Amino acid sequence: MSPRPRHALTLRARSARIIARVLAGYALDRARDEDRARYGRHGLVEELAIGTIRYAPRLLARVGPLQKQPFRPADRDLEALILMGLYQALFMDTPAAVAVSEAVAATEALGKPWGKGAANALLRAALAAESAEPYAGYNHPDWLVDRLRAAWPQAWRAVLAANDERAPLTLRVDIGRVARADYLKQLADAGIMAEAHPLALAAVVLAQGTQVAGLPGFSEGLVSVQDAGAQWAAPLLAPQPGDIVLDACAAPGGKTGHLAQIAPEARVMAVDSDPARVMRLQETVARLQCGAHVQVVTHDLTADPLTGRFQRILLDAPCSATGVIRRHPDIKLNRRVTDLPPLRAIQAQLLDRLWQNLAPGGTMMYVTCSVLPEENEDQVADFLARTPDASEHPFWLPAGHKRRVGWQLLPGDAGMDGFYYARLVRRG
Repeated sequence: MSPRPRHALTLRARSARIIARVLAGYALDRARDEDRARYGRHGLVEELAIGTIRYAPRLLARVGPLQKQPFRPADRDLEALILMGLYQALFMDTPAAVAVSEAVAATEALGKPWGKGAANALLRAALAAESAEPYAGYNHPDWLVDRLRAAWPQAWRAVLAANDERAPLTLRVDIGRVARADYLKQLADAGIMAEAHPLALAAVVLAQGTQVAGLPGFSEGLVSVQDAGAQWAAPLLAPQPGDIVLDACAAPGGKTGHLAQIAPEARVMAVDSDPARVMRLQETVARLQCGAHVQVVTHDLTADPLTGRFQRILLDAPCSATGVIRRHPDIKLNRRVTDLPPLRAIQAQLLDRLWQNLAPGGTMMYVTCSVLPEENEDQVADFLARTPDASEHPFWLPAGHKRRVGWQLLPGDAGMDGFYYARLVRRG
């Protein structure tokens, strides 16, 4: 067998470093963006990194029992290389011998040739072993499997399966500027296969991934990347001409832009606390050409209340993000059950605080990308119980599940991510 080109081994080393950062607690997006900024984008690097992270619980359960001692933090990249070789053999149809040899050879590109023996021995043993972990076959952390089984006894297996799939690349067309059918023709003329989403009126689903910046009309703001499930937020809030709308926790700006597009005669204040995320929000608003009636504000709503009243408020609350695991597989590794109580406290605080900014007769949409009832229907039910002038304004969606309060989309429902929606009205 001829040796692998040095270039290919270096690409695998890049993937291993991305994986290692996620194993250390980094967000996948941050680790990937840092790699892109340094070396440029490469499809193989991201395929290997994201795929390995997607199946990391199962891979770790296979390798862990075979280790005499855990890898040192300084050697997480070597651990990542072993997991990546296992991913190639188990999930990419790479012959086992090739996966092992590539991982062993790439230790030199990592600057750790002394790791060849460990990589070879662990990979060969792992490929011959069966995992003994009770939930390893579900490829999710135990606490999340338990939560999903309790919350969704009829659907939990389907949720787990959907989480392991690759998410489709879905766009939201600015149908105020171009009809969806006309944009689909633009895509076809550019040789990009896509179809209209059957339920979300502005959504287009691409047949395969592509570099978004090269899409027809992207730089002019004709389209945005947004899951079809997320595209329900703005229409459900339904801002009217002349309304003053607050988009709380607004970055990176997808829902802000949608609000501005469906209600160009409303005024939108888009708030976020993180200056770096606010920069992304400003970039989104500028690209979508809606800056004339969108005000971007840096403000920490958990530390300092806003002044003023709004006819519409969109609260896209911080949450566990357990509904978007297929887009962010690092959630399987870095989210902990101990994260839930503080997140729930922040959600309750934001609900109570922002309610004071809602004008009598106004509407608030409470939104999360979680599938856990304690962040969703339980949270809103508790809020309604302690807030005398609040009531639910029920609605119906053509997919998902009606709950005792609000509506839940689960991952995979009509090809969408998992989102929770509750529409609340402040009585006058």
